[in-house]
Amino acid sequence: MNTRQSMMMAAALMTAVGLAACATPPQRNDQLEQARMAVQSLEQDPDAQIAAAADLHDARNNLQNADAAFERHESPEHVTYLAYLADREAQTGEEHASAYRANQEIARGNEERNRIVLESRNQEVQQAREAEASQAEQTQLARQQAEQAQAELQKERQDLAALKARQTRRGLELTFASDVLFDTASATLKPGANLQLNRLADYMRASPRTRILIEGYTDNRGSADYNEELSERRAQAVANALTTEGVDADRVQTVGRGKDFPIATNATPAGRQQNRRVDIVLSDASGKFAQGANEEPSMQ
Repeated sequence: MNTRQSMMMAAALMTAVGLAACATPPQRNDQLEQARMAVQSLEQDPDAQIAAAADLHDARNNLQNADAAFERHESPEHVTYLAYLADREAQTGEEHASAYRANQEIARGNEERNRIVLESRNQEVQQAREAEASQAEQTQLARQQAEQAQAELQKERQDLAALKARQTRRGLELTFASDVLFDTASATLKPGANLQLNRLADYMRASPRTRILIEGYTDNRGSADYNEELSERRAQAVANALTTEGVDADRVQTVGRGKDFPIATNATPAGRQQNRRVDIVLSDASGKFAQGANEEPSMQ
C-alpha cells in the first residue's frame, strides 16, 4: 500500500470515529438529575398543590424541556440551563410551601390562643353571672329573712298586746288577776284560766329563748307565812300549767311575794282583789332579763 492510500484510510477511519462519537448521546447531566429530584420532592409535598401550584407547573414544564433537549442531544449548556430553571422553580415552590406551613402553624397558634382567651372570658362571664345570681339569691334571702323577722316582731307585738303586757323598770310585765285564775284561798287553777295561760304558752313557744319570772301575790288577810306559802303555790300552779302546754321548765322561775307588795289599798274589797294577782316578768328574745328584774317590786 502506498503512502497516499495509507493517508486516505487514516482519514476515513478518523472520520468514522468522529461520526461515531457524534452519534453517541451523553450518558448523564448532573444538573438535570438534581432538577428531577427537586421536582419529584415538590410533587410529594402535600402543601404544594395549595401553596406552590404555579411553581410546580413551571418546574415540570422546564424539566420536560430539559429532558427533551437532552434527548435531542442539544448542547449540554442549554440542557443545564433548562434544568437549572426547573430546579429553581422547584426550590421556590418548596419555599412557598414552607411559608404556607409556617403561616398555618401561626394561624393554628392564634386560633388556639383565641380559643383559650374566649374560654377564659366565657368562664369569667359565667362566674360573674353566678356571682350575680348568688348575690341576688342572698339579697332575696336577706329580704325574706327581714320580712320574716318583721312578721315575727309584729306577731310578738300583737301577742304581747293580747296579753296586755306593759313596760316597767323590770322589763315587760303582765298581770293575771287572782280571781280569774283561782278561787279565794285556793292555788288550784280555775277552768277559765286556760284562755289566759294558753296565750302566754303560745307566746313562749313562738319565742323559744324567752324566759319568764312568775310572781304570786296575796292581799293582807291572813298571816304572813300563810300568804307567802299561798302565793308560792299559785305561782307554781301557773308554771305547771305552762310546762303542760309544752314550755320548757328551765325557762320558768317562780317566787311567792306574799302580801308585802300591794298595788292597791287593802282597805276595800276592790283593792284587795287587785292585790291578789300573779305577775309575769318577761326576758328579752335572747333570754336576758332587764337589770333589776329579780328585785322585789316597789310597794304602792
